[in-house]
Amino acid sequence: MSPAQPGRRAIAATAVTSALIAATVAATPAGAADAAANTDKVLVIGIDGAVLDRVKVANAPHLNGLMAQGLTARSTLYASPMAATSSGPGWSTIATGAWPDKHGVKDNSFTGKNYTAYPDFLTRIENARPALNTYAAADWEPITSTDQNGPIFSPKVDKRLSLKGDRDGYRNEDPKIAAAAAAELRDHNPDAAFVYLGEIDAAGHSYGAASQQYLDTIARVDTLVGQLLTAVQNRPTYAQENWKVLVTTDHGHTNSGGHGGSTIQERGTFVIARGAGIPAGSVRDDVKLVDVAATALAQVGVSAPGIDGTPLNAPDSDPFDTLRPNLRARVDETGIPAGVKGFTHTPPAGWSVDNSGMGTGGVTEWAGWAFATDEFWSQSQRDQWRELNVRSRDVFAVADSDEWDDKSHTGAFDSTLITPKWAVTGGSTRNLTFQTHYRQEAGQTAQVLVSYNGAAPTVVKSYTADAVARSESIALQVPAGATDVQVRFRYSGNNNWYWTVDDVRLG
Repeated sequence: MSPAQPGRRAIAATAVTSALIAATVAATPAGAADAAANTDKVLVIGIDGAVLDRVKVANAPHLNGLMAQGLTARSTLYASPMAATSSGPGWSTIATGAWPDKHGVKDNSFTGKNYTAYPDFLTRIENARPALNTYAAADWEPITSTDQNGPIFSPKVDKRLSLKGDRDGYRNEDPKIAAAAAAELRDHNPDAAFVYLGEIDAAGHSYGAASQQYLDTIARVDTLVGQLLTAVQNRPTYAQENWKVLVTTDHGHTNSGGHGGSTIQERGTFVIARGAGIPAGSVRDDVKLVDVAATALAQVGVSAPGIDGTPLNAPDSDPFDTLRPNLRARVDETGIPAGVKGFTHTPPAGWSVDNSGMGTGGVTEWAGWAFATDEFWSQSQRDQWRELNVRSRDVFAVADSDEWDDKSHTGAFDSTLITPKWAVTGGSTRNLTFQTHYRQEAGQTAQVLVSYNGAAPTVVKSYTADAVARSESIALQVPAGATDVQVRFRYSGNNNWYWTVDDVRLG
């Protein structure tokens, strides 16, 4: 939730109105049997504006219990110009499993929303398996109400409960949402449900995330989360069901209160998850907010091609992520907090970096291709689109001539990242895929080159324009007689911009 922005009707402070927005969809006898037989179920709990570190120290036994029983995963958001760190983009990202450059919501005006192409996960479930029962309840109106700029969760959802809240009213409305949702979860048969609670964000705005009032609010909301968890466990058929529970938030808060900007505090989010296949007490760094919808859909057997999320049970096979235990703290980058370990120049096994063309000196962290995290790299210089690198996960490769140039040096930036040699069959076609984030400026070059059987590398792609948070796929025509291929990513520049590469695969 955010203060009203242009184009958004402010929520009335005194309104305490409830409305049950949709009824159940009639099912055929066969459909009813399908719904009754479905034992794979999912509950997503959205707590607005929650800061993970504050949840951990609050009197929050239910949320901290979920972390002990399952997965805790920190994540970071985009920033402008992709989208503001506000609720419209945040909940749209959670619901659709797509980033704002796809779902179209950039702020709380909802201008440009594209829910037709990227619907919420409950609507996808209704479209794919209409016999399943879906439920959504919220007291921030755009999530479920047709009277606001949303709804993010469409009228196709079987049951939607919408209450009006505001910064003063969420303390009254959240318990009503929790009570109604608990009754639905316990006494009826929802297969997929989303429940939103808003008071933590209101406390953040009023008192700041560093305040005791913020901690007290987390404790109250934790009690409501406990009601929902108890309702699930008290279902008569719970022992025969396979529930996955996810808890997430749409954005963070500054210590003094507020969000919408590009600080790491405002961009901070998390996913907590419990269920079959999720190790107790596990911690991951490769999970993103878009994975909530992907996981919910996978739990009930619905595919969603074209979204950005990955189900939590998908393995992390990116070799760059193996470098996290070896990451270092800052050397020259004084703007990055001293406690953040987020870069290394040592590549993963089989990879190498050719710095034979690099100048000498410059900022240590960026002297040639480095391997870094978003929390580290984006804080080297805010508001220059580094925050938009949302399709990279955990550790990624980065070449940044702009930051390297901030310390005296001789020569220019010229560095090449080199993959292992991969086996291929002559005459075949192989797809080279990777995630990339590139900002163009005259005077720099960014090239993808390939070499077969150790021959001279040839260029298969050059970047001459911005390629912001893009998924790339390059078809490689393997020449006759070739038995291996090696890929190079060469970047050169002189106080220009940057290039990131992640999750490089030969499919």
